[in-house]
Amino acid sequence: MTRPDIEAVAEQVFVALADPSRRSVLAELASRGPATATDLAARLPITRQAIAKHLALLTEAGLVTPEPGERRRVRYRLRSAPMRVAQQFLAALASDWDGRLDALRHHLDG
Repeated sequence: MTRPDIEAVAEQVFVALADPSRRSVLAELASRGPATATDLAARLPITRQAIAKHLALLTEAGLVTPEPGERRRVRYRLRSAPMRVAQQFLAALASDWDGRLDALRHHLDG
C-alpha cells in the first residue's frame, strides 16, 4: 500500500471515528459481536434511522462489513484492518516528529 493509499484510508478512519455515535456503534460491535441496525438501535440511545446512516459511513470507511442474515436482515461485523492502517499512519507520523525533535534537541544541546 502506497503512502497516498495509507493516507486515504487513515483519513476515512479518522472521519468515521470523529463522531461519538459512530464510536458507540463500533464499541458495541466490538464488545457484543455482529448486529443488525435494529439490534444496535435497541442497545444505544440512537434512532434506527441514524444507526443506518452511521453504518453506511462506517461501511464506506471499511470499518464494518455487511453480511446477509436471516429474513433479509443485514448484520454488520467490525473490521479492524482499516484501524491498523490508521495506526501505522500515526506511528509513521510520530516517528517523523520524534526524529526531528531529537535532531533539534541535539542541535540545541550542542
